[in-house]
Amino acid sequence: MSSETGAAPTTGAASPTPTHPEPMTVVPVRHYGQWIVTVVMVVLAAVLVQSLLTNPRFQWNIVFGYFLNGQILKGLGTTIALTIIAMVVGVVIGVVMALGRESRNPVVAGAASLYVGFFRGTPLLVQLIFWFNLAALYPVLSLGVPFGPALLSGDTNVLITPFAAAILGLGLNEGAYMSEIVRAGLQSVDPGQTQAAQALGLKKRQVFRRIVLPQAMRVIIPPTGNETISMLKTTSIVSVIAIPEILWQAQAIYSKTYQVIPLLITVSLWYLLLTTVLSVGQHYLERHFKRGDLRASEASVFTTIFRRMLPRHDPISTPADTGPITTESASTGREPR
Repeated sequence: MSSETGAAPTTGAASPTPTHPEPMTVVPVRHYGQWIVTVVMVVLAAVLVQSLLTNPRFQWNIVFGYFLNGQILKGLGTTIALTIIAMVVGVVIGVVMALGRESRNPVVAGAASLYVGFFRGTPLLVQLIFWFNLAALYPVLSLGVPFGPALLSGDTNVLITPFAAAILGLGLNEGAYMSEIVRAGLQSVDPGQTQAAQALGLKKRQVFRRIVLPQAMRVIIPPTGNETISMLKTTSIVSVIAIPEILWQAQAIYSKTYQVIPLLITVSLWYLLLTTVLSVGQHYLERHFKRGDLRASEASVFTTIFRRMLPRHDPISTPADTGPITTESASTGREPR
């Protein structure tokens, strides 16, 4: 019967039973260096906290007693106003100078490069003192036709007040740095996108507003936020020209009370608070302009710390977890039913 049907003759030998591999034990990598660094940092933090809480010379009651002092708050308002106005002036000048340096006109490009080179090459303190003493060079400022009659004129000491000198010094200096930031952002956009948009019939203004600017802002925002935070702290330098900002007000107080350290700590706490607010605002502004970016957005510092505190699970599964692998599961990538 077997020869007629073509079936192979059966043998009495039993088929061998499949052997399963032993389950693998996944051992996590030991990061002893990270544990040592963590322990050292925790110990140093504990020592610092103990010193801050137990050293009576910090005089925390005086620090927080002056925290909401009227004179300190008045100086804080001046500091914030200087920061906002100087950054607005710097951003406007920076955009103009960046476009000027990208101009095909050699005169315009050369003038913009000369501006950036001059204000980046001289110290800010020298610029502030120069604007404050501008009357020594030009007692009268006039506007009119060159080598002709003056249409408008005024006393330099009246026009260039200490506050105006501070804005000129901070704003013009910041404009030189912002021009490089804006220029780097514009150059980061692929020129092929501009050419493709112009081939589709878009005007230059539309190309800049809809294509170039949104992509350039992703590069411009982070250093601009850094410059804003730096400007907030740089405003303390205007105390040399008698601007009553927060540090000047603190100096005026401790020159009478001799409580130097507590008042400096008060000022430092206000600076830390304002820089934290600016950092949070910068984070959300960056996230706004990163919408549509296929790359993963950068998490904040607090999110990163929280994620590192959570336990990590190893995604590797062992044969003991998945069961025996059959031909069907190996070919389809699915577990057998």
